[in-house]
Amino acid sequence: MIKVGITGNIGSGKSTIAKLFALLGTPVYDADTRAKAIMVEDIELKNELVKVFGQETYFADGQLNRTYLSQQVFNNPAQLKILNSIVHPAVFRDFNCWQNQFKTAQLPYVLKEAALLIESGSYKDLDCLILVQADETIRLQRSMDRDAASAEAILGRMKNQMPQENKVPFAKFLIQNNNNDLLIPQVLKIHRELCLLGG
Repeated sequence: MIKVGITGNIGSGKSTIAKLFALLGTPVYDADTRAKAIMVEDIELKNELVKVFGQETYFADGQLNRTYLSQQVFNNPAQLKILNSIVHPAVFRDFNCWQNQFKTAQLPYVLKEAALLIESGSYKDLDCLILVQADETIRLQRSMDRDAASAEAILGRMKNQMPQENKVPFAKFLIQNNNNDLLIPQVLKIHRELCLLGG
């Protein structure tokens, strides 16, 4: 069984592509969703976040104060880097525990879906990478529609990401996800190759 990453910049549609792989029976680890859960469940991680960002990071009931934490890191690359350096190792540990359950299932591969696989360096623990690409104007519109956010807010988030073209050399497989691109043939082709690699 091989470990495959799937990534893409904001609005690229990587979650949609990951769902297509899941329909083929591939287990998919959603790193962004798991990170949100771990930030509430992992005591060691919670203590570290409080130590760095203060008691306001969590409400009295133990839930994460997302608005406060976002304000601490938004437009502050240094603080965002610190946050990621605390959260990413916890997600890394969680992924390793998750994928262990499939070791006896004789699956050819599992997928780890995450926005920052390359930036965090966690791609190094994977066997190969799928990069989902789309034109910037399309990614901007998708993100505005999905998040009900302004163009300015989305462009600010885009600015904090590694440019899409800089990620291409890290990827073994590329998926084009502009509005007229056919996704299923691209996914099936990669799925067949991964089955051979992981078989």
